Amino acid sequence: MSRPSTSRPAQVAQSTNSVLMIRPRRFYPNPETAIDNAFQTRADFDKQALAAAARSEFDAAAQTLRDAGVRVHVFEDTADPEKPDAVFPNNWISTHHDGRVALFPMYSELRRRERRHDIIEELRKTYKVTDVIDYSSFEEQGSCLEGTGSLVLDHVNRVAYVSLSNRSNPKVIQRFADDFDYEAVMFASVDLTGQPIYHTNVMMCVGSEFAMVGLTMIPNKPERKQVRARLEANGKEIVELEPEQVANFAGNAIELHDLTGAKLLVLSTRAFRTLDQGQRTVLTRHARLVPLELPTIELGGGSARCMIATIHLPTV
Repeated sequence: MSRPSTSRPAQVAQSTNSVLMIRPRRFYPNPETAIDNAFQTRADFDKQALAAAARSEFDAAAQTLRDAGVRVHVFEDTADPEKPDAVFPNNWISTHHDGRVALFPMYSELRRRERRHDIIEELRKTYKVTDVIDYSSFEEQGSCLEGTGSLVLDHVNRVAYVSLSNRSNPKVIQRFADDFDYEAVMFASVDLTGQPIYHTNVMMCVGSEFAMVGLTMIPNKPERKQVRARLEANGKEIVELEPEQVANFAGNAIELHDLTGAKLLVLSTRAFRTLDQGQRTVLTRHARLVPLELPTIELGGGSARCMIATIHLPTV
């Protein structure tokens, strides 16, 4: 793999108005990911019924985002090969302000099927794609980095926050950080049972002026202090999340903006309900909250953030 240029575009914003989403054809909790995803729920339902419910939730979510002023590019999942997690595209692709696209190495073999070059070709019709950096060969070494599930990126300050797990390998993290000119802040976080958090983006969200983060879930005090210090040094107002709130997807949120530039915080209704009034007051100072009803999709172990691959590419 050639080493790409790290030239930085003139204007970088944290949020975007354009997103990529995949409408699921098949949907069910992936048995290959259940072992280390404590957010996943066993679903003893007919797979066709689950998929139909997931599509209905997806369609409503996409429309809610459009009504909020977000440009939503919807791509249909393909029937073959079967991909139960296709609704969570942020794990295999990220797009960047300089026109580059990154493709990521995935932990589950079923999930490796999700990478689709035809989607990149479709994006080229609207956006400038200067290069595609493909890290998928790291799978041959058993090393993974699952996109912006693993990486919570502060685009403006060039910081990549990463909670280490089976899905987030330090070697690949550092390669990405070097290639895309980010400083990697790595740490370990665990849930209430002591199990490693599988993706950083379930316990952390970084917006333009705020950050939601489960700091108490970082057991190592120096690491916890480092994460807090970096966020505060970069001007983020911190909303601390309790482990129970993280378990209800409160951290799995994403800041977007509407056509006027007004900030939006997209999260699930389950996540919204778990926030207390003080947290909501802080967050609404920075963004309008946009809850999405996702009870079926959340059975798969991901929520609103996981469904949204943000598009930071320049337009053609």
